[in-house]
Amino acid sequence: MNAPFNSQDLDQRPYDVEAIRRDFPILSRTVYGKPLVYLDNGASAQKPTAMLEAVHRAYSEEYANVHRGLHFLSNAATEAFEASRETVRHFLNASSVDEIIFTRSATEAINLVSYGFEQEIGEGDEIVLTIMEHHSNLVPWHFLRERRGAKLVFVPVGDDGSISMDEFEKAIGPRTKLVAITHMSNVLGTVTPVKDVCALAQAHGIPVLVDGSQGAVHLSVDVQDIGCDFYIFTGHKVYGPTGIGVLYGRRERLDAMRPFNGGGEMIIEVTEDSVTYNAPPHRFEAGTPPIVQAIGLAASLNYMMSIGRDRISAHEHDLLTYATDRLSAINSLRIYGNAPGKGGIISFDLEGIHSHDVAMLIDREGVAVRAGTHCAQPLLKRFGATSTCRASFSLYNTRAEVDSLAEALEKARRFFA
Repeated sequence: MNAPFNSQDLDQRPYDVEAIRRDFPILSRTVYGKPLVYLDNGASAQKPTAMLEAVHRAYSEEYANVHRGLHFLSNAATEAFEASRETVRHFLNASSVDEIIFTRSATEAINLVSYGFEQEIGEGDEIVLTIMEHHSNLVPWHFLRERRGAKLVFVPVGDDGSISMDEFEKAIGPRTKLVAITHMSNVLGTVTPVKDVCALAQAHGIPVLVDGSQGAVHLSVDVQDIGCDFYIFTGHKVYGPTGIGVLYGRRERLDAMRPFNGGGEMIIEVTEDSVTYNAPPHRFEAGTPPIVQAIGLAASLNYMMSIGRDRISAHEHDLLTYATDRLSAINSLRIYGNAPGKGGIISFDLEGIHSHDVAMLIDREGVAVRAGTHCAQPLLKRFGATSTCRASFSLYNTRAEVDSLAEALEKARRFFA
């Protein structure tokens, strides 16, 4: 069973990145005869042994469907699954496990909220976003624009990628029905002032959804302190399995929302001419849930908490500072976004060289980065770019890997010169 990690004073321990790396089997492999330098963590993170073992154990020793069975294995699986919900509650500091919903992904979680809000949106009602949003926190609101006549209002970013509270105040008006914002940009690394935004919005009675797909990875998250109505993250970015996401929702908000999917478990009673829906969270978890994925997610979250999330953030900040200095010294390299307090992400390009060519060439040196639009086309358009490379750092990356990135980029620059 996944009991929540009981954190103690971890800040005094030295950060042993080499010991951490040994917990990730894939990091010992080579690519094209070179040591793997994995810097595509913003897309998906690698997996620690603790998570892999939890998944294997769940499938091989205690697998059965949950909630419905009366036999030993079903009871064991149900206990492990619901204990995972408690681990997520602890990770986010939600007030109740009833506020934690397991979904297929962060994308599905946002779509769930969009669907639940559809009946509250009328022609001309406004949804406030930032120009930094990932398409997953943009397209579902376009659905409401198409279906209900909603207007999308975008908060801009400064040249350094920063977000101003003055701009949020300008964006919120009498027709604003929802604010849906990223906690941390997946392109710029900008950290949004979510606590201030929530206070501003709620003073006007406006709910706030925070997309924590990057924030939950790089920052300590306390949803009660933030004051948001919804918080979303995805398992595969926090060193957990694919196929699982999390939606935190204030209980009063969830109680008022209609279900997104229909099927088993999300009902209390079904007759030929009526349906009585279950209470949250089960109202929003139709069918067999991601049982083993939830157990694996809990193991990965406990792993992060055992290291210490503030310690992870400090390590990643050191890598970001070091990488910014190293990459800034490369001729013709442009870094996008340098907002104060940004997280461990650097998006960049080499003048005159397409990002796909850069990524393919440095891949031959064993260095994995992301290249493309990063599902954030409006943001790239704002900076006059069509594509960038992105290096994203995690708890297991090292300064030596940053050196490998810089050396590979220098080689790419010389190759295309």
